[in-house]
Amino acid sequence: MATYRAGIIGAGGIAGLGILGMHDEEDIGRKKFTASHAGGYEATDEIELVAVADVDEEKLDRFGEAWDLPPDRRYVGHEAMLESEDLDAVSVCTPSYLHHGHVVDAARSAADPDVIWCEKPIAASVTDAEEMVAVCDETDTELLVNHSFRFTEKQRRLRELVRDEGILGDVHSISTQFRMELLRNSTHLLDMLVDFLDARAERVSGYITGENEAVDSLDAGEHVDDAGGGGFVVMDDGTFVTVDCTVPRADSSMTLQFVGNEGKLYLNNDDGEWRYWRLEDGDHVEEDLAEYGIEGAWTWEDDYERAFPNAARHIEALLDGTAENRSTGREATRSLEIIVGFYVSHYTGGQVSVPFDRPLRDVEITSW
Repeated sequence: MATYRAGIIGAGGIAGLGILGMHDEEDIGRKKFTASHAGGYEATDEIELVAVADVDEEKLDRFGEAWDLPPDRRYVGHEAMLESEDLDAVSVCTPSYLHHGHVVDAARSAADPDVIWCEKPIAASVTDAEEMVAVCDETDTELLVNHSFRFTEKQRRLRELVRDEGILGDVHSISTQFRMELLRNSTHLLDMLVDFLDARAERVSGYITGENEAVDSLDAGEHVDDAGGGGFVVMDDGTFVTVDCTVPRADSSMTLQFVGNEGKLYLNNDDGEWRYWRLEDGDHVEEDLAEYGIEGAWTWEDDYERAFPNAARHIEALLDGTAENRSTGREATRSLEIIVGFYVSHYTGGQVSVPFDRPLRDVEITSW
């Protein structure tokens, strides 16, 4: 018998139903997918998924059948689940503009979870994100945001090398490129900056393309603000960052190049190339990252799949009291600040300072 009980709000693709484009259409709603919240819980020893909630009854039943949840544990609406269940962990897998309400409701509910595992991005506005963090602090709830790259072994080791062991020295400049859209995809990229640098944006200048591939790929009928874009960011540690997230999915590679006073690092996930050079007497000398404990580049098929079980096991450790939160709401808010900054800069024609003045914290960027 499992030690801990988990429930999921939102019975969509990332919850465990399957995502069109990542999974075969005939498998969606029928197979159990490891790269999902339900798949993560299933991989743990001590957490059992006991309930799911959604407002779409057809989707709810498809999810329940796929993950072996009985009809009386499939709740129409999250309020019913939170009133009826005693839960140790709650996953929030709804569209980003709903995260705020669902996280706040879960933290204050009779279900009384110790951990809330919220999908990225944390919220649609900085005000919402800050309130989510504050309410979870008040209720002594760990808010873990699913920036899943943080739960891959390779990124965790690379973070140690850059942030803790200082293989690059002081990072001067970072150039990045990834596919559109900013909230749906590029939040991963920006979270890597926050994670590696332990820094916060100080000044942002942005451009928004207005293009959104998800409208076609998801057959979405509603308009959202999320789009391709980018710009430059000056972090509060002085690092200068360029961000290009305008590229269509079919043409894109996720690339980052870090330049520091003691070395440089080139990461290209899609083409399978991670390279490191240390700076010695004015020359860059390449070294194999395998010597530092990293074999090969990060891959979608291997590392991304394992990220969800890794995150769920981290939740298990948080519940056991043997770990510190590896992906906090405060850190997730820092990547959201950059995205909102791009939008405000684009529409005002000026640069934006962070932290935002109060009215700018209310700017909402909608996505799925």
